[in-house]
Amino acid sequence: MPKRILQGTVVSDKGDKTCVVLVERRVMHPVYRKFIRQSKKYMAHDENNTAKVGQTVTIRECRPLSARKRWELVTDAGNGKVA
Repeated sequence: MPKRILQGTVVSDKGDKTCVVLVERRVMHPVYRKFIRQSKKYMAHDENNTAKVGQTVTIRECRPLSARKRWELVTDAGNGKVA
């Protein structure tokens, strides 16, 4: 089964080897037919502590690394570095 890949913005980098990524998506309201924004935060593994607050990053699904971490940092979309 392919691993899911999401793109979002780093909102916290205070944890050691961990960053929190906010992913927003647009969905249509079932009754009013208006697009609304939904967001969710994901804890992502950042091995080298390269992600900084405000950067746009790509995360990929991986095996459970802790109680809340199931994603890993793939690339830093701002400058294209592979983490």
